[in-house]
Amino acid sequence: MKAKQKPSQLPEVNLVPMMDVLMTVLTFFVIISISLTGGLIPNVSLPSTQSGVKEDQNANPFIIGLDRNKQVLIDNQPVTPEELAKKVQQYLKEEAEGEVIIKADRSLPYQEVAKLLKQVQSVGGDRVSLAVSSP
Repeated sequence: MKAKQKPSQLPEVNLVPMMDVLMTVLTFFVIISISLTGGLIPNVSLPSTQSGVKEDQNANPFIIGLDRNKQVLIDNQPVTPEELAKKVQQYLKEEAEGEVIIKADRSLPYQEVAKLLKQVQSVGGDRVSLAVSSP
């Protein structure tokens, strides 16, 4: 008597769950690599906020504001270019080591800030800083 032999069956491997796991891991690594390298620009060295910080800050800086309407402000009051020149010169006469700080609205184009910098420099403001906010 012959024993009945069952046809040999190879175990079946379900590839769908394994492919799901591999795609998830691949997606994770792609997203991480994009986020780590996305903000870098080759051959550009950006300044850090610590590199320009002085240890002995002037206790009485002259602050000039530039609002989003391109209006120059001193003590929160709009001034004309002539008034700005007079006030900067007066401040620099009183404070020999005085420092001028420009606080410009972030929505302004850089050309507007550069115009104000040029105005301050033309009346003798050679120590001008731009105020920035921390993120």
